[in-house]
Amino acid sequence: MKPDTRSFYIEAVQRVVSHLVARLDESADLHALARLAGLSPFHFHRVFRGMVGETPLELLRRLRLERAACALRDTSLPVTSVAFGAGYETHEAFTRAFRSAFGTSPTDFRRQRALRAVLSAPSGLHFRVGQVQPQFTPSDTGGHTMQVDIEQLPDLRLAAVTHVGPYSTIGKAFERLGRLAGPAGLFNDPSALMIALYHDDPDATPPEELRSCAAVSVAESAVLPTGVEELRLQGGSYARHTHVGAFDALNVVWPRFLGEALPASGYALLDGPALEIYRSDLRTTPRDEVRTDLLVPVRV
Repeated sequence: MKPDTRSFYIEAVQRVVSHLVARLDESADLHALARLAGLSPFHFHRVFRGMVGETPLELLRRLRLERAACALRDTSLPVTSVAFGAGYETHEAFTRAFRSAFGTSPTDFRRQRALRAVLSAPSGLHFRVGQVQPQFTPSDTGGHTMQVDIEQLPDLRLAAVTHVGPYSTIGKAFERLGRLAGPAGLFNDPSALMIALYHDDPDATPPEELRSCAAVSVAESAVLPTGVEELRLQGGSYARHTHVGAFDALNVVWPRFLGEALPASGYALLDGPALEIYRSDLRTTPRDEVRTDLLVPVRV
């Protein structure tokens, strides 16, 4: 591990944490937060979620609810005023969120003044009156022990189909790619790589607007069929973690990879799409043995 690189990530996230805590009543500009951290907007939020255990918006919502709980317990402010102060437009919406978080209604919480006004937080961050310099505890779910290797990818020509929608449904794009590229013989090369490219941050972009591509690497001489577009993937150094198991675990693996494993590895992220390279034949490989390489561009 390179302590200076891990310190860089911790300090970057700490700047954002301090900014958010000092401005609980302001809306979060996710791109501005990424600039404050000095990280790519694409990667920042997964790094933040991996290190803090919450997205910036989740952190804000929880701290506002903790502040509301303190106001209910320690003041006589009307519940409606507390609701508006927590950023809710209606008493009903606040009551639903409060009950979901604390297990009781705002009114009942006020009656039981001995209740603690804090919610579970792996980062140790909680609302405190007059808090000046909040410090967070980086998440430690064992992600720092994940194997991270460096892979030198060559420049690749890709035959791709664009997908717009939740990343979990990119399989539809691969099915379309198969229907178009299969008859054209684009899968015949045994060295061809099946690759997914993810262009947006799933923590900062609505699921229905997420952009990704299902692709296969092809030779320069290959003729692409109608409906398949050509992409160029820039080669270079990529940090790689290999996940063995079902695809539905990847939404948990990615934050651990970027928020715990990568900082511990000592490699610094560069801007560029996140990649998944599928190394197994899904027709013959058991679900729990499927191998997926997660890759992000880094400076080594």
